[in-house]
Amino acid sequence: MPELILHPEHIEDPQVLVDLCPFGAMELDSQGNLSISPACKMCRLCVRKGPKGAVEFREDAVKKPAVDKSAWKGIAVYVDHVDGNIHPVTYELIGKAREMAEVIHQPVYALFLGHNIDRQAHELLHYGADQVIVYDEPELARFAIEPYTSAFEDFIHSYQPGSILVGATTVGRQLAPRVAARMHTGLTADCTILEMDESTDLSQIRPAFGGNIMAHIKTPNNRPQMATVRYKIMNAPERMPGETGEIVNRHMPSGKLVSRVEVLDIVEKPKEESIENADVLVVAGRGVKKPEDLQMLQELADLLDGQLACTRPLVEDGIMDAKTQIGLSGRTVRPKLIITCGVSGAVQFTAGMNHSDQIFAINTDPEAPIFKTANYCLVGDLYEVVPELIQRIEARKGAAHV
Repeated sequence: MPELILHPEHIEDPQVLVDLCPFGAMELDSQGNLSISPACKMCRLCVRKGPKGAVEFREDAVKKPAVDKSAWKGIAVYVDHVDGNIHPVTYELIGKAREMAEVIHQPVYALFLGHNIDRQAHELLHYGADQVIVYDEPELARFAIEPYTSAFEDFIHSYQPGSILVGATTVGRQLAPRVAARMHTGLTADCTILEMDESTDLSQIRPAFGGNIMAHIKTPNNRPQMATVRYKIMNAPERMPGETGEIVNRHMPSGKLVSRVEVLDIVEKPKEESIENADVLVVAGRGVKKPEDLQMLQELADLLDGQLACTRPLVEDGIMDAKTQIGLSGRTVRPKLIITCGVSGAVQFTAGMNHSDQIFAINTDPEAPIFKTANYCLVGDLYEVVPELIQRIEARKGAAHV
């Protein structure tokens, strides 16, 4: 791990370094001794701009021993569920794990934690898992971070999977970091592309810095390799008529599944329409001039039996609800048809919708990035195009009823 080393013999005035650090990581105690706090971001400004020789940057202060990759085999998928109802992201991840496992000729595991889940465990065998590892315990009936982490850790120590995939759901986003910390390994969140090398190193690719770059992350000296993936990013495999693989039941002593959090009550939220499940979406972008103009786009969405969605600027301006935002900081969608209106098409947005079946883009700028993603591109003003679209759809619907 890299670190910064202070050399007091080259520091005449410690306050110079304190004032220089943009993160406030240089700290002086009551005795005037200088130290570097965990707030340090390794920007190395103190090395470049500070007194000569005062701060030294060491790339590998403590070299981590090489991991024995041959001891870690297989790709594991955490089965996300609520009361045994498996989240669809699980099937998508099993499909991706199966694809990557063929590269390294290793098994695919599905880790299922819960209670009275035998029937659902058999359902997973229709999607290509080689083994479904089931921890069926009363303490695991409902998600609780401590028991679930303990069971997950027991699985890792027992099977030593080289890679672990977790859905970026409400549960997955809590559980994956906790498990990664317990195993002293890294975690790449919200991956959009996963590729497996023959060396068993997992290439984890995700947008970074607001979608301005694509970060390509590898952890060749750590096992297990862990990544979370959003729903509708990967392709789910077709359900096979017959079962393949096997179910392996494991048990843990109840003393290791103790939770220090007591759940007093569970209140179900009323069901609401989600843009993630919509077949048709009309998306409002920065090209929408004022909130009242959304009614025009809503009319188009209603005519197509779809829903209205938006990009991040409209949420930040308080014009639309965050639940309707598409993108890496919003929702990932995969409709049959998506119509973008005045959307420029930043990577942060397109990563959340580029798997849509048909993408129809309207923008006044012929060089707009969205046109590189769209199936159909229309250069024009949405205030002219959308009313005409509405008129034509209404005419067709009227003709169909005659």
